[in-house]
Amino acid sequence: MPRSPTSSEDEMAQSFSDYSMGSESDSSKEETIYDTIRATTEKPGGVKMEEIQGNTLVIRVLIQDLQQTKCIRFNPDATVWVAKQRILCTLNQGLKDVLNYGLFQPASNGRDGKFLDEERLLREYPQPMGQGVPSLEFRYKKRVYKQTNLDEKQLARLHTKTNLKKFMDHTQHRSVEKLVKLLDRGLDPNFHDLETGETPLTLAAQLSDTMEVIKALRNGGAHLDFRARDGMTALHKAARTRNQVALKTLLELGASPDYKDSYGLTPLYHTAIVGGDPYCCELLLHEHASVCCKDENGWHEIHQVWLCLCLPHPLLSSPSYDARPRPQSDRASGPFWYLG
Repeated sequence: MPRSPTSSEDEMAQSFSDYSMGSESDSSKEETIYDTIRATTEKPGGVKMEEIQGNTLVIRVLIQDLQQTKCIRFNPDATVWVAKQRILCTLNQGLKDVLNYGLFQPASNGRDGKFLDEERLLREYPQPMGQGVPSLEFRYKKRVYKQTNLDEKQLARLHTKTNLKKFMDHTQHRSVEKLVKLLDRGLDPNFHDLETGETPLTLAAQLSDTMEVIKALRNGGAHLDFRARDGMTALHKAARTRNQVALKTLLELGASPDYKDSYGLTPLYHTAIVGGDPYCCELLLHEHASVCCKDENGWHEIHQVWLCLCLPHPLLSSPSYDARPRPQSDRASGPFWYLG
Protein backbone atom coordinates (compact mmCIF):
# COMPACT_ATOMS: atom_id res chain seq x y z
CA MET A 1 0.00 0.00 0.00
CA PRO A 2 1.17 3.57 -0.62
CA ARG A 3 2.51 5.69 2.18
CA SER A 4 0.46 8.64 1.01
CA PRO A 5 -1.68 9.82 -1.90
CA THR A 6 1.40 11.49 -3.39
CA SER A 7 3.54 8.36 -3.38
CA SER A 8 4.54 6.99 -6.78
CA GLU A 9 6.82 4.13 -5.83
CA ASP A 10 4.91 1.50 -7.75
CA GLU A 11 1.79 0.86 -9.78
CA MET A 12 -0.26 0.17 -6.67
CA ALA A 13 0.40 3.63 -5.30
CA GLN A 14 -0.43 5.14 -8.69
CA SER A 15 -3.77 3.38 -9.11
CA PHE A 16 -4.74 4.03 -5.51
CA SER A 17 -3.86 7.71 -5.61
CA ASP A 18 -5.54 8.24 -9.00
CA TYR A 19 -8.78 6.95 -7.53
CA SER A 20 -8.48 9.20 -4.48
CA MET A 21 -7.61 12.38 -6.40
CA GLY A 22 -10.05 15.22 -5.86
CA SER A 23 -10.94 18.29 -7.90
CA GLU A 24 -8.69 21.23 -8.67
CA SER A 25 -10.13 23.02 -5.65
CA ASP A 26 -8.33 20.59 -3.31
CA SER A 27 -5.36 22.93 -3.02
CA SER A 28 -7.57 25.77 -1.79
CA LYS A 29 -9.19 23.39 0.70
CA GLU A 30 -5.76 22.40 2.01
CA GLU A 31 -4.90 26.09 2.49
CA THR A 32 -8.12 26.56 4.47
CA ILE A 33 -7.25 23.59 6.65
CA TYR A 34 -3.76 24.95 7.34
CA ASP A 35 -5.26 28.35 8.19
CA THR A 36 -7.65 26.68 10.62
CA ILE A 37 -4.81 24.78 12.26
CA ARG A 38 -2.75 27.94 12.67
CA ALA A 39 -5.73 29.81 14.10
CA THR A 40 -6.43 27.01 16.57
CA THR A 41 -2.88 26.92 17.86
CA GLU A 42 -2.83 30.70 18.20
CA LYS A 43 -6.09 30.98 20.18
CA PRO A 44 -5.78 33.29 23.19
CA GLY A 45 -5.76 31.38 26.43
CA GLY A 46 -4.16 28.36 24.82
CA VAL A 47 -1.37 26.70 26.76
CA LYS A 48 1.96 27.80 25.34
CA MET A 49 4.93 25.47 25.29
CA GLU A 50 6.96 28.09 27.16
CA GLU A 51 4.56 27.67 30.09
CA ILE A 52 5.04 23.91 30.34
CA GLN A 53 8.79 23.58 29.90
CA GLY A 54 8.98 21.56 33.11
CA ASN A 55 6.69 18.87 31.71
CA THR A 56 7.67 18.24 28.11
CA LEU A 57 8.58 15.27 25.98
CA VAL A 58 11.07 15.48 23.12
CA ILE A 59 10.26 13.13 20.23
CA ARG A 60 12.05 12.58 16.95
CA VAL A 61 9.39 12.77 14.22
CA LEU A 62 10.11 11.10 10.87
CA ILE A 63 8.16 12.52 7.93
CA GLN A 64 8.96 10.15 5.07
CA ASP A 65 6.82 11.91 2.45
CA LEU A 66 8.86 15.09 2.88
CA GLN A 67 12.11 13.24 3.63
CA GLN A 68 12.44 15.23 6.84
CA THR A 69 13.24 14.43 10.45
CA LYS A 70 12.41 16.84 13.26
CA CYS A 71 12.99 16.79 17.00
CA ILE A 72 9.96 18.48 18.54
CA ARG A 73 9.05 19.23 22.14
CA PHE A 74 5.51 18.15 23.07
CA ASN A 75 3.26 18.47 26.08
CA PRO A 76 2.58 14.86 27.15
CA ASP A 77 -0.66 15.95 28.84
CA ALA A 78 -2.08 17.27 25.55
CA THR A 79 -3.91 15.13 23.02
CA VAL A 80 -2.36 13.54 19.97
CA TRP A 81 -4.51 15.95 17.91
CA VAL A 82 -2.69 18.88 19.53
CA ALA A 83 0.67 17.20 18.87
CA LYS A 84 -0.35 16.73 15.25
CA GLN A 85 -1.19 20.43 14.93
CA ARG A 86 2.18 21.32 16.39
CA ILE A 87 3.94 19.19 13.77
CA LEU A 88 1.96 20.75 10.93
CA CYS A 89 2.85 24.27 12.11
CA THR A 90 6.56 23.43 11.81
CA LEU A 91 6.38 22.28 8.18
CA ASN A 92 7.67 24.46 5.37
CA GLN A 93 6.05 22.20 2.75
CA GLY A 94 2.42 21.24 2.34
CA LEU A 95 1.05 17.70 2.54
CA LYS A 96 -1.93 16.54 0.51
CA ASP A 97 -4.99 15.46 2.51
CA VAL A 98 -3.11 16.56 5.61
CA LEU A 99 -5.91 15.79 8.10
CA ASN A 100 -5.51 12.10 7.33
CA TYR A 101 -1.89 12.10 8.41
CA GLY A 102 -1.24 10.72 11.86
CA LEU A 103 1.43 9.78 14.35
CA PHE A 104 2.48 6.16 13.92
CA GLN A 105 4.24 4.14 16.59
CA PRO A 106 6.42 1.49 14.90
CA ALA A 107 6.38 -2.10 16.13
CA SER A 108 8.77 -2.75 19.02
CA ASN A 109 9.27 -5.19 21.88
CA GLY A 110 6.73 -7.63 20.43
CA ARG A 111 4.04 -4.97 20.04
CA ASP A 112 2.43 -4.30 16.68
CA GLY A 113 2.81 -0.92 15.06
CA LYS A 114 -0.21 1.37 15.31
CA PHE A 115 -1.49 4.87 14.67
CA LEU A 116 -2.07 6.94 17.79
CA ASP A 117 -5.70 7.86 18.37
CA GLU A 118 -6.06 11.61 18.01
CA GLU A 119 -8.12 12.25 21.12
CA ARG A 120 -5.99 10.25 23.55
CA LEU A 121 -3.30 11.95 25.58
CA LEU A 122 0.24 11.63 24.30
CA ARG A 123 1.43 10.25 27.63
CA GLU A 124 -0.94 7.31 27.26
CA TYR A 125 1.45 5.94 24.66
CA PRO A 126 4.64 5.08 26.57
CA GLN A 127 7.86 5.48 24.60
CA PRO A 128 10.72 2.96 24.79
CA MET A 129 13.19 3.98 27.47
CA GLY A 130 16.95 3.80 27.38
CA GLN A 131 17.19 4.06 23.59
CA GLY A 132 17.88 7.77 23.22
CA VAL A 133 15.26 10.17 21.90
CA PRO A 134 12.02 8.25 21.19
CA SER A 135 10.79 8.24 17.60
CA LEU A 136 7.39 8.39 15.94
CA GLU A 137 6.49 8.52 12.27
CA PHE A 138 4.17 11.14 10.82
CA ARG A 139 2.56 9.50 7.84
CA TYR A 140 -0.63 9.06 5.87
CA LYS A 141 -3.11 6.75 7.54
CA LYS A 142 -3.52 3.41 5.87
CA ARG A 143 -4.41 -0.09 6.93
CA VAL A 144 -1.85 -1.57 9.32
CA TYR A 145 -1.08 -5.09 8.14
CA LYS A 146 0.12 -7.58 10.74
CA GLN A 147 1.56 -9.90 8.09
CA THR A 148 5.25 -9.36 7.45
CA ASN A 149 5.43 -11.15 4.11
CA LEU A 150 2.97 -9.09 2.07
CA ASP A 151 2.93 -9.53 -1.68
CA GLU A 152 3.09 -5.90 -2.82
CA LYS A 153 2.32 -6.74 -6.43
CA GLN A 154 -0.75 -8.71 -5.46
CA LEU A 155 -1.96 -5.82 -3.31
CA ALA A 156 -1.37 -3.46 -6.23
CA ARG A 157 -3.59 -5.57 -8.46
CA LEU A 158 -6.25 -5.55 -5.76
CA HIS A 159 -6.38 -1.75 -5.41
CA THR A 160 -7.68 -0.87 -8.84
CA LYS A 161 -10.31 1.77 -9.56
CA THR A 162 -12.75 -1.00 -10.42
CA ASN A 163 -12.29 -2.84 -7.14
CA LEU A 164 -12.46 0.34 -5.09
CA LYS A 165 -15.68 1.30 -6.85
CA LYS A 166 -17.08 -2.18 -6.19
CA PHE A 167 -16.14 -1.81 -2.55
CA MET A 168 -18.12 1.42 -2.26
CA ASP A 169 -21.07 -0.25 -4.00
CA HIS A 170 -20.91 -3.19 -1.58
CA THR A 171 -20.95 -0.69 1.30
CA GLN A 172 -23.93 1.14 -0.19
CA HIS A 173 -25.86 -2.14 -0.55
CA ARG A 174 -24.72 -3.45 2.85
CA SER A 175 -23.17 -6.57 1.27
CA VAL A 176 -21.15 -7.59 4.32
CA GLU A 177 -19.92 -10.93 2.91
CA LYS A 178 -18.56 -9.29 -0.24
CA LEU A 179 -16.86 -6.60 1.83
CA VAL A 180 -15.23 -9.15 4.10
CA LYS A 181 -14.03 -11.15 1.11
CA LEU A 182 -12.17 -8.14 -0.30
CA LEU A 183 -10.87 -7.14 3.12
CA ASP A 184 -9.55 -10.66 3.73
CA ARG A 185 -7.64 -10.39 0.46
CA GLY A 186 -5.94 -7.29 1.85
CA LEU A 187 -7.91 -4.32 0.52
CA ASP A 188 -7.32 -1.11 2.46
CA PRO A 189 -10.70 0.53 3.32
CA ASN A 190 -9.09 3.92 3.99
CA PHE A 191 -9.70 5.69 0.69
CA HIS A 192 -11.97 8.31 -0.85
CA ASP A 193 -14.65 7.71 -3.44
CA LEU A 194 -13.72 9.60 -6.59
CA GLU A 195 -17.23 10.99 -7.12
CA THR A 196 -18.49 11.72 -3.61
CA GLY A 197 -15.33 12.10 -1.55
CA GLU A 198 -16.76 9.72 1.05
CA THR A 199 -14.83 6.87 2.62
CA PRO A 200 -16.47 3.45 3.04
CA LEU A 201 -16.84 4.14 6.76
CA THR A 202 -18.30 7.65 6.40
CA LEU A 203 -20.73 6.31 3.80
CA ALA A 204 -21.82 3.48 6.08
CA ALA A 205 -22.33 5.94 8.95
CA GLN A 206 -25.04 7.70 6.95
CA LEU A 207 -27.00 4.57 5.99
CA SER A 208 -29.58 2.67 7.99
CA ASP A 209 -28.98 -0.85 9.32
CA THR A 210 -25.21 -0.77 8.83
CA MET A 211 -24.04 -2.03 12.21
CA GLU A 212 -22.44 -5.15 10.70
CA VAL A 213 -20.99 -3.17 7.81
CA ILE A 214 -19.30 -0.74 10.22
CA LYS A 215 -17.92 -3.60 12.30
CA ALA A 216 -16.60 -5.37 9.20
CA LEU A 217 -14.86 -2.20 8.01
CA ARG A 218 -13.32 -1.57 11.41
CA ASN A 219 -12.12 -5.17 11.72
CA GLY A 220 -10.71 -4.85 8.21
CA GLY A 221 -8.45 -1.94 9.11
CA ALA A 222 -10.62 1.16 8.71
CA HIS A 223 -9.46 4.00 10.95
CA LEU A 224 -12.26 5.55 12.99
CA ASP A 225 -10.71 9.02 12.67
CA PHE A 226 -10.06 8.82 8.91
CA ARG A 227 -11.80 11.80 7.31
CA ALA A 228 -13.82 12.18 4.14
CA ARG A 229 -12.88 14.85 1.61
CA ASP A 230 -15.11 17.36 3.42
CA GLY A 231 -13.03 16.90 6.59
CA MET A 232 -15.56 14.95 8.65
CA THR A 233 -15.15 11.58 10.33
CA ALA A 234 -17.74 8.82 10.33
CA LEU A 235 -18.88 10.00 13.77
CA HIS A 236 -19.61 13.48 12.40
CA LYS A 237 -21.58 11.94 9.54
CA ALA A 238 -23.64 9.77 11.88
CA ALA A 239 -24.39 12.77 14.09
CA ARG A 240 -25.43 14.96 11.16
CA THR A 241 -27.76 12.29 9.74
CA ARG A 242 -29.14 11.51 13.21
CA ASN A 243 -28.14 7.89 12.70
CA GLN A 244 -28.46 6.57 16.21
CA VAL A 245 -27.41 2.99 15.43
CA ALA A 246 -24.30 4.03 13.52
CA LEU A 247 -23.34 6.54 16.20
CA LYS A 248 -23.73 3.99 18.99
CA THR A 249 -21.79 1.36 17.02
CA LEU A 250 -18.87 3.70 16.31
CA LEU A 251 -18.66 4.77 19.96
CA GLU A 252 -18.72 1.16 21.10
CA LEU A 253 -15.88 0.38 18.70
CA GLY A 254 -13.76 3.05 20.36
CA ALA A 255 -14.42 6.25 18.42
CA SER A 256 -13.86 9.40 20.45
CA PRO A 257 -16.85 11.76 20.81
CA ASP A 258 -14.37 14.64 20.47
CA TYR A 259 -12.97 13.97 16.99
CA LYS A 260 -12.48 17.28 15.14
CA ASP A 261 -13.49 18.09 11.58
CA SER A 262 -11.48 20.39 9.31
CA TYR A 263 -12.88 23.41 11.17
CA GLY A 264 -12.13 22.00 14.62
CA LEU A 265 -15.81 21.20 15.31
CA THR A 266 -16.97 18.09 17.16
CA PRO A 267 -19.83 15.64 16.45
CA LEU A 268 -21.76 17.20 19.36
CA TYR A 269 -21.59 20.59 17.66
CA HIS A 270 -22.87 19.03 14.45
CA THR A 271 -25.86 17.50 16.26
CA ALA A 272 -26.84 21.04 17.20
CA ILE A 273 -26.32 22.39 13.67
CA VAL A 274 -28.84 19.95 12.18
CA GLY A 275 -31.46 20.49 14.85
CA GLY A 276 -30.20 17.81 17.14
CA ASP A 277 -31.45 14.32 17.77
CA PRO A 278 -31.85 14.09 21.57
CA TYR A 279 -30.75 10.45 21.71
CA CYS A 280 -27.63 11.13 19.61
CA CYS A 281 -26.81 14.04 21.88
CA GLU A 282 -27.29 11.86 24.97
CA LEU A 283 -25.04 9.16 23.50
CA LEU A 284 -22.21 11.65 22.98
CA LEU A 285 -22.65 13.25 26.41
CA HIS A 286 -22.71 9.81 28.02
CA GLU A 287 -19.29 9.19 26.50
CA HIS A 288 -18.09 12.44 28.10
CA ALA A 289 -18.12 14.55 24.95
CA SER A 290 -16.58 17.97 25.54
CA VAL A 291 -18.99 20.89 25.45
CA CYS A 292 -18.50 24.55 24.54
CA CYS A 293 -16.83 23.84 21.21
CA LYS A 294 -16.52 27.22 19.48
CA ASP A 295 -16.81 27.91 15.75
CA GLU A 296 -15.18 30.76 13.81
CA ASN A 297 -18.00 33.12 14.80
CA GLY A 298 -17.65 32.37 18.50
CA TRP A 299 -20.80 30.28 18.58
CA HIS A 300 -21.10 27.26 20.89
CA GLU A 301 -23.41 24.26 20.60
CA ILE A 302 -26.03 25.96 22.74
CA HIS A 303 -26.33 28.85 20.29
CA GLN A 304 -27.15 26.37 17.54
CA VAL A 305 -29.66 24.54 19.73
CA TRP A 306 -31.58 27.74 20.41
CA LEU A 307 -31.29 28.81 16.79
CA CYS A 308 -32.96 25.58 15.72
CA LEU A 309 -35.55 25.97 18.53
CA CYS A 310 -35.08 22.34 19.57
CA LEU A 311 -36.33 22.56 23.13
CA PRO A 312 -36.34 20.72 25.42
CA HIS A 313 -32.89 19.41 24.53
CA PRO A 314 -30.54 17.25 26.63
CA LEU A 315 -27.64 19.61 25.99
CA LEU A 316 -29.42 22.34 27.96
CA SER A 317 -29.67 20.09 31.03
CA SER A 318 -26.12 18.75 30.78
CA PRO A 319 -24.17 19.22 34.07
CA SER A 320 -21.32 20.56 31.95
CA TYR A 321 -23.49 23.50 30.99
CA ASP A 322 -25.26 23.91 34.34
CA ALA A 323 -21.91 24.34 36.04
CA ARG A 324 -20.98 27.48 34.08
CA PRO A 325 -22.64 30.66 32.77
CA ARG A 326 -24.31 30.43 29.41
CA PRO A 327 -21.65 31.00 26.72
CA GLN A 328 -21.38 34.41 25.10
CA SER A 329 -21.12 34.86 21.35
CA ASP A 330 -18.42 37.14 19.99
CA ARG A 331 -21.05 38.87 17.85
CA ALA A 332 -23.83 39.25 20.45
CA SER A 333 -24.75 38.92 24.11
CA GLY A 334 -25.57 35.22 24.13
CA PRO A 335 -27.75 32.53 22.59
CA PHE A 336 -30.91 34.55 23.18
CA TRP A 337 -29.84 37.74 21.41
CA TYR A 338 -32.20 37.28 18.48
CA LEU A 339 -35.24 36.66 20.71
CA GLY A 340 -35.28 40.17 22.13
